[in-house]
Amino acid sequence: MTDHLHAPAIRVEGLEKSFKDVHVLRGVDLEIARGSILALLGSNGSGKTTTVKILSTLLKADAGTVTVNGYDLATQAAQVRESISLTGQFAAVDEILTGRENLVLVAKLRHQKDPGQIAEDLLARFSLTDAGGRKVATYSGGMRRRLDIAMSLIGSPPIIFLDEPTTGLDPQSRLEVWETIKGLAAQGTTVLLTTQYLDEAEHLADRIAILHEGTIIVNGTLAELKALHPPATVEYIEKQPSLEDIFLAITGNPSAAGSAAEN
Repeated sequence: MTDHLHAPAIRVEGLEKSFKDVHVLRGVDLEIARGSILALLGSNGSGKTTTVKILSTLLKADAGTVTVNGYDLATQAAQVRESISLTGQFAAVDEILTGRENLVLVAKLRHQKDPGQIAEDLLARFSLTDAGGRKVATYSGGMRRRLDIAMSLIGSPPIIFLDEPTTGLDPQSRLEVWETIKGLAAQGTTVLLTTQYLDEAEHLADRIAILHEGTIIVNGTLAELKALHPPATVEYIEKQPSLEDIFLAITGNPSAAGSAAEN
């Protein structure tokens, strides 16, 4: 594995996927450095979830090559699955169980030593210790999502996919989940985050890739994206372009950012 450590966590080249006559992905190229957060930004139907499903072995690509954690997706799917974890916008927690019981159950399913200790450590790490003995049915949306992310970290996968992790959450819960995601990257986990919220990408990501009509139309740091926008106009005050302005300038499609603009 040592030779894998210097390679990007994820490398995608020429990824294509169609469903019958609908070309969802038309040649996606993407590279994600280890220990970084990449936000894959796009409107509904742009192909974000399809991309994540392919990278996490849940869906087969029509064309293209993908390496995840140094493993070839086409020939080493089992090793890819061991390297990743996926959590979506719908928390996969069991409401009848307590937070602690959910964690212990997953630790046992993943054949971890000392599931009880793993559960306690994760409850502490995600500020859920006090709620650990309560049924998840009593949790807020943010607490459920944090528990869901905690469950996905059992077994210490180096790469985690977060597919629209804050959809449907209230502002306070969103902030809680954002802090959790920042903490993951700070501890060395590589995060691929899909979102249609421009402010989420702006707050969290080291790099932002915009997926539009099946291809990555831009990929860079926030500063690089802002440099693509026309210079700030000096009126009474200088207004820096928002990520939304940049999105609209690049895609030329007001409706594409509509869902994000409403946020």
